[in-house]
Amino acid sequence: MTAVTHPTTLITVAPTGAETAKADVPALPTTLDELVDTAVACEAAGAAMIHLHVRDAQHRPTLDLGLLCDTVAAVRERTDLIVQLSSGGSVHDPLEDRLKVLDAEPDSCSLTMGTTNFGNDVFMNPWPFVAELYELSQEREVVPEFELFDLGQVAALHRLLEIYGLPFGSRVHCDLVMGVPGGMPGTADALVASVQALPAQTTSWSATGIGRSTLAVAFAALSKGGHLRVGMEDTLTLARGVPVTHNEQLVARAAAFADLAQRPPMTTSQARELLQVKAR
Repeated sequence: MTAVTHPTTLITVAPTGAETAKADVPALPTTLDELVDTAVACEAAGAAMIHLHVRDAQHRPTLDLGLLCDTVAAVRERTDLIVQLSSGGSVHDPLEDRLKVLDAEPDSCSLTMGTTNFGNDVFMNPWPFVAELYELSQEREVVPEFELFDLGQVAALHRLLEIYGLPFGSRVHCDLVMGVPGGMPGTADALVASVQALPAQTTSWSATGIGRSTLAVAFAALSKGGHLRVGMEDTLTLARGVPVTHNEQLVARAAAFADLAQRPPMTTSQARELLQVKAR
């Protein structure tokens, strides 16, 4: 594997997601103004990339192209963050709608490498869809972040790169999504096994610990040379009984971990160089 330990840490914030209801967590940023304010605060706290899901006026997950375009434009206007749109949407979104996310011209998109049991639901990512989305990202010059929920998806990434070649920018950046009910556990052992199995073309990787696995995954990722993704999409508490009130708290905590590991948070310019995103 060609990925090396960087002297700095890429921190990605995933502020909203598609699973949590605004009525249940009022602090969740779902409106355009809330998302932009969150982006500004999280950039100041140490984030260099933002992973976005968009909600409609009723706070429901949506892949409406107009709202996606407005969100991308607004975040770019107020920050220098790398804007990554989720191509996963919600588990209920049709595959053809998920492909249209690239029409909003993000810097990056998530690209999940296989179907996953997601709690009581199924997150569908059949191979033909994965391949089509990948080829579309190459055509549109959008940098994919390969989301890996288990070791089988790591193997699928090997297959994808062998058949279709390197992504736009020639950098292979992965995110290990750990602790999802139905995916790999959020443990140091699972993280090490996944990292050891990554393709030789991999140039960087991050890890996401869902729920209670957040801290264990973050510490393991930093000790193994990886980067971090945090946010209210994945974690709603700072500790038992202590709710997150703003994504900035999770980014600031990740930045403090990175400083302790003597790999301080990466600037947005450093992150753009790392991922080779297109200047837009």
